[in-house]
Amino acid sequence: MSDIDDRLKAAGIELPTKVARGAGLVPCVQHGDLLFVSGHGPADNDGNLLYKGRVGSEVSLEEAYDAARATGVQLLRSIRDHLGDLERVDRIVKALAFVNSADDFHEQPAVVHGFSDLMVEIFGERGRHARSAIGTSNLPMNQPVEIELIVSVRN
Repeated sequence: MSDIDDRLKAAGIELPTKVARGAGLVPCVQHGDLLFVSGHGPADNDGNLLYKGRVGSEVSLEEAYDAARATGVQLLRSIRDHLGDLERVDRIVKALAFVNSADDFHEQPAVVHGFSDLMVEIFGERGRHARSAIGTSNLPMNQPVEIELIVSVRN
């Protein structure tokens, strides 16, 4: 078992293989040593949304933090499915996060800390990344957060 597998287990995270959906959309595209990961939301291992609604009105900041963490788990699943092993992740380079925000909600970075904290918990220094946290008025399926990534990978 690898260090990353040990950290996932300690965090209580299971990463079963993800089921592919849609003919034209793929969760990851690799170009050279960069992996571009499509936007993911806070789903469970069966693809059901765990949280719905706008942050600051229907979803609390604490719930949104948990939703961002759950989104991170789904991103890890897709990365592992594509690479075969999370040990091949050299670094989480860049995260672009969208937060479905109520008009008067301005704490998008605090929401996305749920994702960022998970990446550091799992990858250590390799999990520290550049990041943008953007408020938006709507996201697909009324999910509270969506995150996409750029990851540097080892061959």
